[in-house]
Amino acid sequence: MAATTAAVSHLPSSSLSTPITKGTALALNPSQRSHLSLFTKPLPKPSSLPHKPNFVPSSQSPISEFFPTNESHPGDDSAFLFSDDDDKPREECGVVGIFDDPEASRLCYLALHALQHRGQEGAGIVAVNNNVLQSITGVGLVSDVFNESKLDQLPGDMAIGHVRYSTAGSSMLKNVQPFVAGYRFGSVGVAHNGNLVNYRALRAKLEDNGSIFNTSSDTEVVLHLIAISKARPFFLRIVDACEKLEGAYSMVFVTEDKLVAVRDPFGFRPLVMGRRSNGAVVFASETCALDLIEATYEREVHPGEVLVVDKKDGVQSLCLMRHPEPKQCIFEHIYFALPNSVVFGRSVYESRHIFGEILATEAPVDCDVVIAVPDSGVVAALGYAAKAGVPFQQGLIRSHYVGRTFIEPSQKIRDFGVKLKLSPVRGVLEGKRVVVVDDSIVRGTTSSKIVRLIKEAGAKEVHMRIASPPIIGSCYYGVDTPSSEELISNRMSVEEIREFIGCDSLAFLPFDSLKKMLGSESPNFCYACFSGKYPVMPREVKVKRLGDFLDDGLNGPIDSIDGGWVTGPRQSNIEKKIDVQYQQSKI
Repeated sequence: MAATTAAVSHLPSSSLSTPITKGTALALNPSQRSHLSLFTKPLPKPSSLPHKPNFVPSSQSPISEFFPTNESHPGDDSAFLFSDDDDKPREECGVVGIFDDPEASRLCYLALHALQHRGQEGAGIVAVNNNVLQSITGVGLVSDVFNESKLDQLPGDMAIGHVRYSTAGSSMLKNVQPFVAGYRFGSVGVAHNGNLVNYRALRAKLEDNGSIFNTSSDTEVVLHLIAISKARPFFLRIVDACEKLEGAYSMVFVTEDKLVAVRDPFGFRPLVMGRRSNGAVVFASETCALDLIEATYEREVHPGEVLVVDKKDGVQSLCLMRHPEPKQCIFEHIYFALPNSVVFGRSVYESRHIFGEILATEAPVDCDVVIAVPDSGVVAALGYAAKAGVPFQQGLIRSHYVGRTFIEPSQKIRDFGVKLKLSPVRGVLEGKRVVVVDDSIVRGTTSSKIVRLIKEAGAKEVHMRIASPPIIGSCYYGVDTPSSEELISNRMSVEEIREFIGCDSLAFLPFDSLKKMLGSESPNFCYACFSGKYPVMPREVKVKRLGDFLDDGLNGPIDSIDGGWVTGPRQSNIEKKIDVQYQQSKI
């Protein structure tokens, strides 16, 4: 077998190291200077692709000892209580921050449009005008929440925005960000992408000290920590609060005169910085948002970095806390980010193209046509087809006009949800040996229906190729995934999965090949969903256990969401004591 030789393109190193600070240091007293240091850590250098080993399917879960096995029969769809037409991990949100542009809220609105794929359930913008923070939030798409008249209510040259994916619920609006809070020295707004794994302990401690919470979102904890901090000036309050946080957070804050961007020390979730031609500073979760509003990409916000922007000192860079090895989410390149984005210094399009090339090299099969499960499987399918020398065609057409609810006729239609979204092209599939490329398999229910759909359209053979390794562990760092016992790769071998979904052959992107493709940057990525090895061990994690209700549609105290919490695999004695004390406090 020939080795894959294509390389992932990188941004020029000069574009990643362009200085953006104004001045050389902040005006801090000696004690404050000892608390912080200027951020100087460079990004890793580009790397080439080494030789790939032969394809070896992996079927054993290293974390099965921590999570019980679901004993349901593989063919029993009733084992899965989630909608089987929506079987993908979900990025929970995207953030935007804009400083010093007279049309800040309108640019924020456009940038949120570009980030709509990161969250479709809620959107919000906070703008600053005459030292007053004004907020508009709503449930639905960005275009549903905002119109001309609402944007007219958000004047000012500073704004932050947020799009949110979450579960449906009657009281979801209260959890839509950005959040705004007043404290004794002013007001602050925050938009957060990520998930705090110590949220419950922090919230219990704050409530014991008299804090009152209005939402069930972990982001509200950050506002409380800022309010009670004794640090001065304001950005040190943010630093003080973030030092108490564990998990993933890429956040933008706005006050009466400052815009602040923060990324956690591991850099789990992306956050980039750019500038418009008028000098306006822009922060966003992905570079696609910069492109739409004609901002030039400058660099990433580094893991552990705090960027403070104001009119007096421009952009100032601080090190929140150093960490020797980032752990950036590899699923941004597999599924979450748009193909036209540059994430963690790499082209998402080229990464996915190479994933397909690796699959064609290491798991080849005789076929007549290569198709993709749209939209996320398209680029990997193009890579597979190019490497295999087989034509790529559109064998499945996706409808982009299907909402989350629909009315089914009284006479039940099999695979109704999938058929609403995907339509097979019989002229492409009939009588053909078909390779179907998808980005991932989570529960397997959707994949089985897609295979059946393609075979009913006349395909002679259906070969599934998955452009990611098997997912065996839940994500606790800002991605909405089911509990581990519901993940099909955590319960079945590759062959058992093949039988379950009904295809003629099945292959995943080999985990070792993925890491080798990343070269010297491989240690800088988080692979917990593939390996079960967590950079920050989950304890009181936010994960759905056979239900889809956590974090939304809830009124009352935190105990109302206990049913959705799963304790992490290695809870320390101290954490257990906190948990016991918390449970006792509710009795």
